[in-house]
Amino acid sequence: MSVHLELRDLARDIATEAGELARRRRAEGVRIAASKSTLADIVTEADREVEALIRARLEKDRPGDGFLGEESDPAPGESGITWVVDPIDGTVNYAAGMPSYAVSIAAVRGGHTFEAWEALAGVVNAPALGEMFEAARGEGSRVVSAAGTVPLRVTSEFPAGALIGTGFGYDSATHADDIRTVQSVMPLARDVRRIGAAAVDLSYVAAGRLDAFFERGLNPWDLAAGALIVEEAGGSVVELPADRFGRRMTIAGHADLVARIAERV
Repeated sequence: MSVHLELRDLARDIATEAGELARRRRAEGVRIAASKSTLADIVTEADREVEALIRARLEKDRPGDGFLGEESDPAPGESGITWVVDPIDGTVNYAAGMPSYAVSIAAVRGGHTFEAWEALAGVVNAPALGEMFEAARGEGSRVVSAAGTVPLRVTSEFPAGALIGTGFGYDSATHADDIRTVQSVMPLARDVRRIGAAAVDLSYVAAGRLDAFFERGLNPWDLAAGALIVEEAGGSVVELPADRFGRRMTIAGHADLVARIAERV
């Protein structure tokens, strides 16, 4: 078995355990621990507990690797591999009782940004949806559920217009620009979806459920696993220069559609 597959399988095992913990804590009731960038950008006690579980498992199984997570301090490693983790992507959905949230775990080599690293393996576990999206570099992408294992492929034709996912930041000062961006993309769209969890959005692009996805201001842990899943499904993921708020634009989908969206945003 290749190293990339070994990393993917480890990520899957840990994401399974972490997803079960997140699901169980949600059933028990959510406690809000703090807000982050704004009052609307919350973190729950479960976010911290799930990240602690993931970090402990990785320290046990891969003690020489680095760690970059949303809820705790980063740690350098000695192996050249860093684990980029979002314990619960879609925390607002999670707190509200919506099923569109996910555990995202990726192994990367290189720096701590999308531009700087090479993603080696990634999984997105959506426990309330019963699906595990996963990829290893050079090995393709797939989704595993009770229905079986299905290989993933991005959509390449959009005769009725593209079904496009997007997301907005939590800072109300940025919302007007985000709405203008959606307006600029609408000529390409059949319709637009707002799921509220970038890791799920990216996985849906890989699965062909969404034709494309774009959002400004994603963090490394938001897209590390999902971007690899898209790329291994034959898609393209690009980042554009920052806007006036310092937010870089991420666009994912078939390369031709990504280029057309990039021209408009």
